[in-house]
Amino acid sequence: MQPSAANVQVLIVEDDPDIGKLLAMTMRENGMTPTIAEDGHVMQSLLRSNTFDLIILDVMLPGEDGLTLCRKIRAEKTIPIILLTALGEEVDRIVGLEVGADDYVTKPFSPREVVARVRSLLRRASYGLVSTTGHRRLRFDGWQIDPMRRQLHDPTNARVALTTTEFDLLLAFCRNPGRVITREELLSLTHSGLAGPIERSVDVHISRLRQKIESDPREPLLLQTVRLGGYTFTASVEEV
Repeated sequence: MQPSAANVQVLIVEDDPDIGKLLAMTMRENGMTPTIAEDGHVMQSLLRSNTFDLIILDVMLPGEDGLTLCRKIRAEKTIPIILLTALGEEVDRIVGLEVGADDYVTKPFSPREVVARVRSLLRRASYGLVSTTGHRRLRFDGWQIDPMRRQLHDPTNARVALTTTEFDLLLAFCRNPGRVITREELLSLTHSGLAGPIERSVDVHISRLRQKIESDPREPLLLQTVRLGGYTFTASVEEV
């Protein structure tokens, strides 16, 4: 059963007090519980002592910047991360995705837009609404993916951490093995179009996914690029 919004804990990492207060007020008005950290040191302390459902992380912070902090968080946790940035160039957004962010919001932002992105990401992360059908575990090449628990295990049964978007992409491929899927279709299947839609963002997430499931990510065998088409998942997939 889906928990109520009041149970959603959002960590806002923002050094501008006005922006931090605006985001916190927006979260409260939508029934969520916000906590503000003004820098990475406070953020890391809060993460050690509390459990959060999502992080809104400003890129331009004193001390360690948001990209560095995002990379550190992602090395240990699968918690959804939305980057907050004044950097509007596509290359800056792509760098954010490369270090493990699930989405981003550019300043100046609309509070309604932030809420929409938070809700979309929480639905995907917590409740697995990539598809309305099919909750059985799937096996491919010795790997197992569990749609209900949103977990991936390698052939040795070790759990492999995936970001929300990486999991959604892999699940979409496992449910469509052998079929060429365009970038536009992947954005639709994974509900990740909020981040643009920027087709290159799909390429970034797939590159990260290959690092985790391919023996040699530079010569991928499972997840192959189709020139002028998109991607295809070559593994045989069965329900277990």
